[in-house]
Amino acid sequence: MPDEVDEDSMSLFLMAGGGTGGHVIPAIAVARELVKSGHEVLFIGTERGAESRLVPAAGFRLEFIQVGGLKRLGLATKLASLWQLATETLRLRRLFSRWKPAAVFSMGGFVAGPTVLAALSRGVPVVLMEPNALPGFTNRAIAGRVKRALVSFEETTRFFPAGRTEITGLPVREEFFAIGPKPDSPEFTVLITGGSQGSQTLNLAARAAWPLFVESGLPIRILHQTGARQTGSASFEAVSQDFSKTGLRGEVSAFIADMPAAFRQADLIVCRSGAGAVSELAAAGKPSILIPFPFAADDHQLKNAQAFERAGASILSLDKEWTGGRFFELVKELYLDPARVESMAQNARRLARHGAARRAADILMHEAIDIASTNRNNK
Repeated sequence: MPDEVDEDSMSLFLMAGGGTGGHVIPAIAVARELVKSGHEVLFIGTERGAESRLVPAAGFRLEFIQVGGLKRLGLATKLASLWQLATETLRLRRLFSRWKPAAVFSMGGFVAGPTVLAALSRGVPVVLMEPNALPGFTNRAIAGRVKRALVSFEETTRFFPAGRTEITGLPVREEFFAIGPKPDSPEFTVLITGGSQGSQTLNLAARAAWPLFVESGLPIRILHQTGARQTGSASFEAVSQDFSKTGLRGEVSAFIADMPAAFRQADLIVCRSGAGAVSELAAAGKPSILIPFPFAADDHQLKNAQAFERAGASILSLDKEWTGGRFFELVKELYLDPARVESMAQNARRLARHGAARRAADILMHEAIDIASTNRNNK
């Protein structure tokens, strides 16, 4: 691996961040763009996070670290996590001497901590991607020292130094951008999804709403992903059995494999407001009702939903308020106001950012070249 980086050399880029698919999948998209440009990529993550499965499956190398979170923990566990953070940062500093990474790409989260700290201490440029309206703890902590911050919301730029931010959005599959306007239909199709794991709140509210839809006679069609992990009255079996008795048109599934196809059929989407979910809504140009997960770190899902509501793309409803009655009334209100539904769709599409992965890769390569040029000039 050469000590210096230029536009024609193969360089190594480190990808920091893991734990959930929301951190890992966008980083994989950026990594693929770097490989297309002739570079190497190495992921840094943990054995227990989603990266341990997703990264090798995508064909990338993964270096394991031992690190834990710091929030909502007891004193003893927090001290142990701080010790891990320090020791893993020092170990990565030593590995940097051998790897000579050109730059680090961070999706944030506690898993990114050691890699980012090692990079900053070694003078390796860090480019972070912050897809939430409110940056996470790690990204807020390093905000003043990163070379570039790639964000999804205009309001997020205030957390970073002027001139270092760019609104790129989050990498989203091309299939979502390819979704066009839904053809006119007498049926109003509502897609309900709490993500791959599902949501007890969304599932129970949907079950409670079925009789109200039947009684109303509205031409509603339901597509519902319950998630496979929900139990009891919120389980796939319970929701599916209740739905089958109603006579309503639609389908209840534990998991929807082709989510872009489900989006294509939907007039309205009811879902949580994680970064991935709202990015897909924007790419597809779909109106939505957002119910933020109330226990998300730093309440970032609420901030995302508020940003979409301010933009006129969504209706926000708190988890504690989401009942069958609330669900029914909002769907009925939107069904009777097609102009508002169309306006919400257009406003959602205005929030979309195409080519986020390619742009992130270009910025990483640019920062690597800049630091290499500076190092040459200082010799």
